[in-house]
Amino acid sequence: MPSNPSNLKMAPLTRRKFIAGAAATGAGLMFLPRTRLFGANAPSNRLNIALIGAAKRAQAHYATLKDENVIAVCDVDKNNLAKGMAEFPQAKAFEDWRKALDHPGLDAVLCCSTDHTHAFIANWALNRNYHIYMEKPLAITVQEARTIREHWLGKKNKIATQVGMQNHAEPNFNRLRELIHDGAIGRLKEVHAWGDRKIPKPGYLPAEGTVPPHLNFDLWLGPSPEHSYNPGYFESNCLSWNMYWDFGIGQMGDMGSHTMGLVWNVIDAELPISIKSESPETYNPDVTPVFLTTSLMFPANTWRDKIRVTWHQGGSMPKSPSGWIDLNKIRHGALFKGDKGFIVADFTSRLVIPFGDKADLTYFKPREEDKVLSDLGNFQKQWTNACKNGKPAETACNFEYSANLIESMCLGLAAFRAGKELEYDGATGRITNNEAANQFLTKTYRKGWTMEG
Repeated sequence: MPSNPSNLKMAPLTRRKFIAGAAATGAGLMFLPRTRLFGANAPSNRLNIALIGAAKRAQAHYATLKDENVIAVCDVDKNNLAKGMAEFPQAKAFEDWRKALDHPGLDAVLCCSTDHTHAFIANWALNRNYHIYMEKPLAITVQEARTIREHWLGKKNKIATQVGMQNHAEPNFNRLRELIHDGAIGRLKEVHAWGDRKIPKPGYLPAEGTVPPHLNFDLWLGPSPEHSYNPGYFESNCLSWNMYWDFGIGQMGDMGSHTMGLVWNVIDAELPISIKSESPETYNPDVTPVFLTTSLMFPANTWRDKIRVTWHQGGSMPKSPSGWIDLNKIRHGALFKGDKGFIVADFTSRLVIPFGDKADLTYFKPREEDKVLSDLGNFQKQWTNACKNGKPAETACNFEYSANLIESMCLGLAAFRAGKELEYDGATGRITNNEAANQFLTKTYRKGWTMEG
């Protein structure tokens, strides 16, 4: 703990009152850059952050966090907690994230916990008006996604949020948006995205061994239903457990979050109006499907027609636009089809393919250099900057953008479980042509766990 906890507690309150008061009165000080007021890295300009999930994925955030004040570190695994505390020795250590969120003086939360706790931690943080960086996926059910989005929209002018789909920082995301919006392939007609990861499992792991003393397995389970301990859940990273329904949504939430981001950043979609999923696999109540093809129909908007977006995973693939191009060599990619051609892309590169006798590119007018979209820059820094600059909603993957994406993916899993095409009313969050399928939009949690803490 810092040598003077009382100063630690009061600093963010003083800063908030100063900024709010100056803004309200139009004080001249507010016209100066914050670096002039406080110094670019002055203590009064730093966020007081709780790090939840202290190692593994969290290690990718250490550098950004060291420019702020990490005052709480939380992990259910004492070995991971020790790694986090070695990086941030002035922080207070916690085992239970619910207690960490009530540590005095917090401004923000950066969360790298298990997928089945993400929506809970996000909503608890929103209840406390903390800025939040949440690793993907934001949610693992439709209802979780809708709860988080609705809650944040009421606070978007004061709370900065970001979901860890950091590939959005690749310049290629902007180049794809520019090419398609500027007409490089004519009018956009259809989109496909895919991921080739395959991690088949027969079911939940059987009871094996005893819980090691460094692990609080009960807190690891969190809101999920009861399960027996098995060391297999802890062999590596999220790929040891995220395919199980109670702990995640498999590739839909993992590489699906990343790869569908290529599409989401372009098409300006909200929620689908119909969803159809197909797989040679039968429904397994323990494990999400490996091989899956999900088609999502999105309504037209101001610049494009109604459009079908299809997600492929585990071996399902779209048809290549040319015999010269082997899409299977792109592990995670997207294919945009227009009436004048195609674009094939992965996270960092793209290929424009004019198609047809009339695809002479005379219809394509590249934008002038001063209209080219600026690079996003450091993805984590975009969030910490948004926490401080008075524009909290202006992050690439805020809780509206990200909740819409993951709600759509969760609907694909609902359609797989229903075994038929579903029609969806995004305004009400209800499946309208199959009442029984609405049960797949939420899940049962363990007694004593609530999203409304």
